[in-house]
Amino acid sequence: MAGTLFIVATPIGNLNDITLRALEALKGADLILCEDTRVTKKLLEHFIIDKPTQSYHQHSGSEKIQTIIGYLRDGKTLALVSDAGTPGISDPGNLLIQEIVKTIGDEATIIPIPGPSAAIAALSISGFATDRFVFLGFPPAKNKRQKYFQELLANEYTVVFYESNFRILKTLAEIDELNGNKARRVVACRELTKTFESIYRGPIAEVIEKIKKDPLKGEFVVVLAGK
Repeated sequence: MAGTLFIVATPIGNLNDITLRALEALKGADLILCEDTRVTKKLLEHFIIDKPTQSYHQHSGSEKIQTIIGYLRDGKTLALVSDAGTPGISDPGNLLIQEIVKTIGDEATIIPIPGPSAAIAALSISGFATDRFVFLGFPPAKNKRQKYFQELLANEYTVVFYESNFRILKTLAEIDELNGNKARRVVACRELTKTFESIYRGPIAEVIEKIKKDPLKGEFVVVLAGK
């Protein structure tokens, strides 16, 4: 029988958001797979967890994936974490999980340890309909941006997406222009759960002006009201 892979959600900012099950899974793992070992080691040191770590990120190739699958075939207990939030959600962990399922299927046990997710946190305070919503990850940086925004605006349900501080103003301006500068409402969340958490609400044009008044730091989660 192959080993176990725990998919462990970690805090998106405030370390007090760690769950007891997450701590238990990290303490019990033979190896912790990290998006960035330096980031994860800070978390582990805070909770006094001494476990070996190994990197797994968007640039990890098929050889690394096969090595990880080998660990599972050897009966190891692994924990997968991202730098923040839930692994596999707009995250390279998804490819690893796909390959594990494809290669060894039910031989390996994959267990989710739920917890923080920036997208869900933003949705929960948006005030928009959440019985149905669409998550679109990050907009393309260059190619197919307009197609992405057209799909976003055409959706009748609430839409959630991520954006970097470097492109947030440009992205919102492009969406507003494609929307004909109509008063489509949006909630933009910056630095969720952190010291400088900021929530910007209103029509897109107004939110752009509000964001301009603050330092452009930290990743954004944007929630757009449905049509």
